[in-house]
Amino acid sequence: MTVSAEAYLAVVTETMARVAAGQRANVAAAADLIAAAVRADGVVHAFGTGHSEALAMEIAGRAGGLVPTNRIALRDLVLIGGEPADVLGPKLEREPAVAHRLYELAPIRPQDVFVLASNSGVNGAMVEFASVVKERGHGLVAITSAEHSARMDSRHPSGRKLADFADVVLDNGAPYGDATLPLPGGGAVGAVSSITAALLAQQITVEVVARLVAEGERPPVYLSANISGGDEHNAELEARYAGRIRRGS
Repeated sequence: MTVSAEAYLAVVTETMARVAAGQRANVAAAADLIAAAVRADGVVHAFGTGHSEALAMEIAGRAGGLVPTNRIALRDLVLIGGEPADVLGPKLEREPAVAHRLYELAPIRPQDVFVLASNSGVNGAMVEFASVVKERGHGLVAITSAEHSARMDSRHPSGRKLADFADVVLDNGAPYGDATLPLPGGGAVGAVSSITAALLAQQITVEVVARLVAEGERPPVYLSANISGGDEHNAELEARYAGRIRRGS
């Protein structure tokens, strides 16, 4: 396989088509779970570490997305929890203990639902967070790479992985190692997990809104803040969830 923009586009196109077709039923199941939570005045909490944080940004706080959404991030330990900045680091996502603190810091109510993203699905913080979410009785959607996760040992003391806790699991279709175009001297280039996770996140959002519309409800959806009337529209909807959704961190 050649290493080129065209080759990468071909791989991405094939992968997205495969994910869209293969995950159709799981997207519908995730949308059912989230729509039920929104109807019950719930909020969707999204959490990802590393590049999987991009998934949380697709779910929470963007134009065309649901207003009752909240993004959880490792830096909440510093920005909200008052921890020193040097607590943050590339291996923090492997520490199970941080999951409990992140849950405590988040503005969570019993009817809320969670979307967690991890390509490998094995790091301690993410697995422990999933465990806490289910112990507290919340619905849980996981987005992960089935291939990558299957080839990894869990880094959590229980030996379990993210997918083991989820009510709905969506496979992002990424290969082991994420990158797709092999290099002559070893390794590969052209990761796909962020792209396919974004596809799944937007498909879920669209399906949630479709369900609300079909039931005669006006879905709480953001307008772009950069169009006329966007700020006013968004502020009115955000007021319904005051203290339950965070923006700007």
